[in-house]
Amino acid sequence: MATSRGTAARRARSYDPVKVRAALAAQTEALRGAVRRLCADEQAERLLALPTRLGDWRVRELVAHLALQLAWVPRHLDRPLEGRAPLSLSAWAAGVGGLAELLDAGAREHAAEAFAAGPAAVAAEFDAAADALLTLLAGPEVADGQRRFEIRLGSMTLADMLVTRLVEAVVHADDLADALGLADFPHDRFALASVCRLLADAFADQVPGGSVELRIPPYAVVQAVAGPRHTRGTPPNVVETDPLSWIRLATGRLDWAAALDAAVVSASGERSDLAAHLPILG
Repeated sequence: MATSRGTAARRARSYDPVKVRAALAAQTEALRGAVRRLCADEQAERLLALPTRLGDWRVRELVAHLALQLAWVPRHLDRPLEGRAPLSLSAWAAGVGGLAELLDAGAREHAAEAFAAGPAAVAAEFDAAADALLTLLAGPEVADGQRRFEIRLGSMTLADMLVTRLVEAVVHADDLADALGLADFPHDRFALASVCRLLADAFADQVPGGSVELRIPPYAVVQAVAGPRHTRGTPPNVVETDPLSWIRLATGRLDWAAALDAAVVSASGERSDLAAHLPILG
């Protein structure tokens, strides 16, 4: 995987498509296991009605959204291309928040219709979505790394589109774990690393510069924020946090001040306050 570099000279990071497919399959199976356990619980109806940190979504809407996102690529793979403009992963991260109302409506409709028969229907629908994605990942269609796939925001390679599914699968698995009080969701390591790196790169693109070094060990280091550029020695402005805390900060699940208070992020230097630059992904 290519390394990330500061400012205009920084090249877009590449993601090994074989590793992406394996990680997405593993993350999907981990999610399937969590949903099956949820739906088999004798208190499943109560658990599906629990609130989440996503506005007024309950667990039911969150699981419905996850099912839709996992099945999105296989269900739209053969849709005719319309010639939309190319879309990079960083541009996707910057723009996907603008689809929030559309995604919200889809999740609510899916939860009301497909999940209407109760927990068994939730599990069956999620299984169908997972199976559709896993079948695609194991099939010949994904071998062409330059095959195009269009969404409302633009046209991506199919390989890049699958990286966005890693983001959905990791971020919303963390949402599900938070809602259900699961202490340690078994995220796939490559999936977690890829999401951290994508969001770090998107941050560097959205807040260009070289005055702050953002560290998310062991997965990513980028330089960002306008100001004097650091070239060698100890950087004057450093922000460091763990992978899940970075994902939560970058996606608006965790407030900057709260992260500092909880000591899950350390920030040193006069330019290290990132509150005004977060979240990265809506």
